[in-house]
Amino acid sequence: MRVSGNPRAQVVSVGNRLDVGTVAQVRPRLHEAVDSGQGDLIVDLSGLEMIDATGLGVLVGTHRRAMGAERRLVLRRVPPRIMRVLAVTRLNRVLTVELSVAAVA
Repeated sequence: MRVSGNPRAQVVSVGNRLDVGTVAQVRPRLHEAVDSGQGDLIVDLSGLEMIDATGLGVLVGTHRRAMGAERRLVLRRVPPRIMRVLAVTRLNRVLTVELSVAAVA
């Protein structure tokens, strides 16, 4: 996982898995990013291949923490497979998903 920042947003890249085996490392880093930055917290999911209920819970928890810090969590470059999971669970209605230029065109 990689974190970069600028005055208006922070970008956090998540690896290829967000599941019960990886959340112990990812959750604290996401929470630290929320607590230490300002502006939008952008989570780049371009490399994400697998997510389970635990991973979804981390995204929801980070979303809530960001709201408490008066920030916004934005999911960027969500792969189609992961977008289907968000749609089936209706989390696409709760979490902010950045639309790609290709998806809009």
